[in-house]
Amino acid sequence: MGKGLSQITFDFAPAEEEENTPIAPPPVVKEEKEVIEENIPETPVIENKATSGKRGRKSLKEIALHADLLQIPEDDILFKKQYYAIGEVAGMFRENQSLIRYWETEFDILKPRKNRKGDRFFRPVDVKNLVMIYDLLRRRKFTIEGAKDFLKNNKKAEEKFGMIQSLEKIKSFLLELKASL
Repeated sequence: MGKGLSQITFDFAPAEEEENTPIAPPPVVKEEKEVIEENIPETPVIENKATSGKRGRKSLKEIALHADLLQIPEDDILFKKQYYAIGEVAGMFRENQSLIRYWETEFDILKPRKNRKGDRFFRPVDVKNLVMIYDLLRRRKFTIEGAKDFLKNNKKAEEKFGMIQSLEKIKSFLLELKASL
């Protein structure tokens, strides 16, 4: 223990000679990819304020635009799987998962299965019922209460909806045929 302690000091002030000499940046080595990317002119990105990063409810215009753009597979493809996760179902309808959960609480015809963890799994019948609810709320502009009353009072609402869907398929086929002539 015979060592004594010594103090170390640092001087952070730059010397006068160093201030006058310009410091050159280190040489930059570019890879071939970076050189190629530099030669490509950037295209301006046009952002739509209505769709980019907007939170909350969608406007009525957005809802009307997307009402006909459902990505529901045909019945033979739909019924191949026994269950669909809520994320898949929300993707089919282009809606938030929270909205699908809300519709589940509001409409008695939606009864998805839940596992022990609480994850919702929708049967193809539930997906078909969601299509009917989506049609009432988004395309035909019913309120939640109005859609509930419609489903309650019209026992044959599913049959009517199926008939409307088949007529719309025939109409789209005829329009495509007309366009090809």
